[in-house]
Amino acid sequence: MKVIVAEKPDQGRTLASVFTMKKKEGYIEILPNEIFPDGAYVSWAIGHLTELSAPEQYNPSWKKWSLNTLPIIPDQFKYEVVKSKAKQFNIIKKLVSDPRVTEIIHAGDAGREGELIIRNILRLANCTKPMKRLWISSLTPKAIKDGFQKLLSESDTKNLYYEAYTRACADWVVGMNASRLYTLLLQQKGYSDVFSVGRVQTPTLALIVKRELEIENFISEPFWEVIGNFRINGKQYTGKWEKDGDSRIKTKEMAEKIAAFCKGKHAEAAEVHSEKKEFLPPLLYNLSAIQAEANRRFKMSPKKTLDILQGLYQRGIVSYPRSDSRHVTPGEAEGFPAILKKLQVIPDYQTLFPLPVESIKNNKRYVNEKKVTDHYAIIPTEQVPNLNRLSGEELKLYDLLVRTLIAAHYSPYIAEYTTIKTVVDSRAEFISKGKVQLDEGWRKVLPQKDADKEPELPAVQQGETGTVIHTEAKESKTQPPKRLTEGQLITLMKTAGKHIEDKQLEKVLMKAEGLGTEATRAGIITMLKDRAYIEVRKNLVYATAKAKILVAAVGGQVLASPEMTAKWEKRLHEIGEGEASPKQFIEQTSKMIKHLVSETTEGSAGWTFSEELTNAFVPGKIGGKSRRVTNLGKCKKCEGTVVDKGTFYGCSNYQKTKCNFTLSKQVLGKTVTQKNIKKLLTEGSTDVIEGFQSKDRTFNAKLYWDAQEKKLKFELAPQAVKQRE
Repeated sequence: MKVIVAEKPDQGRTLASVFTMKKKEGYIEILPNEIFPDGAYVSWAIGHLTELSAPEQYNPSWKKWSLNTLPIIPDQFKYEVVKSKAKQFNIIKKLVSDPRVTEIIHAGDAGREGELIIRNILRLANCTKPMKRLWISSLTPKAIKDGFQKLLSESDTKNLYYEAYTRACADWVVGMNASRLYTLLLQQKGYSDVFSVGRVQTPTLALIVKRELEIENFISEPFWEVIGNFRINGKQYTGKWEKDGDSRIKTKEMAEKIAAFCKGKHAEAAEVHSEKKEFLPPLLYNLSAIQAEANRRFKMSPKKTLDILQGLYQRGIVSYPRSDSRHVTPGEAEGFPAILKKLQVIPDYQTLFPLPVESIKNNKRYVNEKKVTDHYAIIPTEQVPNLNRLSGEELKLYDLLVRTLIAAHYSPYIAEYTTIKTVVDSRAEFISKGKVQLDEGWRKVLPQKDADKEPELPAVQQGETGTVIHTEAKESKTQPPKRLTEGQLITLMKTAGKHIEDKQLEKVLMKAEGLGTEATRAGIITMLKDRAYIEVRKNLVYATAKAKILVAAVGGQVLASPEMTAKWEKRLHEIGEGEASPKQFIEQTSKMIKHLVSETTEGSAGWTFSEELTNAFVPGKIGGKSRRVTNLGKCKKCEGTVVDKGTFYGCSNYQKTKCNFTLSKQVLGKTVTQKNIKKLLTEGSTDVIEGFQSKDRTFNAKLYWDAQEKKLKFELAPQAVKQRE
């Protein structure tokens, strides 16, 4: 008899469902069949059943957070069973210890983390029986049966276990030491909170803070552009004045002078260039790509996307979601016709058939075994569901996967891009750009929002002449860098190599797929939210004062740099390939931490933080509970008190009386500090706050409470208004 150990309950039940079975408590008995003549037991972990032991399990003195005990580096790492999951662990232990059981089948997710989860359980259960590995990318009945008939040997995936184990231990060393180090040192500076630090989360946070500071420090400057409207040989179009490829003019006077000069003058279409461009259908999705796309299209968070895909995978509807590949193998491509045949009868997709391209089996853009790593791209399986039984969010993601597969069988999207250079009075040059769609191609299947909103231009011939019928000097202003969405943050993590100056390391990190893995990036973003480092409002990512304080403290240390991740990922990958030593890796990590502890402790004396940053600091949560709320003063609308709610100040009576007194912490680009809100509540107005920015001016003002209108207003400081000229 054999015991099959899956990673999750749903996964275990799906594996057993293709056989005749009996459900038991914590496991399923598979009755004898062709694949398992003596029958089998299927049990499961509940994610991580084991965890690395806490510091005090190695040394009781390590329980207390103290700089004197750092660095904390165990001689040998220990795993232990998670107390809340001990019952399920004991069920697995009893099954694998049964004398009738002769072999274990490791059926965790086919990746590094799955390798670690199941092997750790077996190790703590003292199981030494022979082991085989189930390695499949979808949970359809066919894939499950095929997988059980083509089991890998235990040694085929052992190095992946060493890689995952080494990663976990090294991350423990970094997290335990660096988190305690920065928490204790920042507490000495008056910041009473826990500052979590990690190998992936901290360089990710540094990238977010870098963008935040670029936005905050950006000074918008006005510029003008001259727009001309032309009638050339009876055809009308507009163009933008340019000189040496630049359309921006620094002063209003110069722009108006150019506009006045050109108006009514002779114009000639001096150059007309047309170019046909073909755009191939998009690649199939890996996890990062679909997380970014789902966030862009549906404002779905990366974690939500992964959770939904995991659910669809466990029901056999889509392939393994934590894939880092955007290609499939020839074997998978051979199954596409059968999948598409089932999709063809669904009313939502009927109009997309017949397909322009019958098969993509030989198309290396999609079918390339060399570009498939542990798993192929995320695709719909042959187990096509009834769409009416999918939830709204499930349907959105499933439809996206289906349409992307169908689009791969369509021709390219073709458009003609035209550029006209119009010369006015033989001196001033205007550029007009336009686009005409020639072949809709795959965009019939996957409509896109065009980033280039270029108008359609009339068929103007080179050398044709006419006149300038209208000109306009149009004012604009330079824009700060755009704030990241959650989807863009996933992409930034994946391409973090672009932020490394060392080109060799850049290549390593790009090969290693950036910061984190496909499976962990969404979790890192969730962790940054939970630990009050970032806030996501209307799908935009904001770094908190807590994040800025930590990143400033970490400074130029390797913990804030993608370079360290590049080096780690390279060596960890080598461990997974059997080419590097786990022991040596841990030793090097320990040396780095020892250096970090001594250098940071010594350098912390020079840490300084602005008053504005200190006042904006809001502690996170401990154990999911909010910290003690600071009373900032009496509410202006009721008898309640005003408290710090994180992104805004609000009345404590909201839950009881629905009192809606609120004040955003960010007002026209400026932070309203706790100090100022206290003054507003006690004295009626804040201090003068400098640098409020409206559309057309920058000004200094106090905020005050208008008791009659019951709202906050600005009281302009004398000579504080500065027009943006």
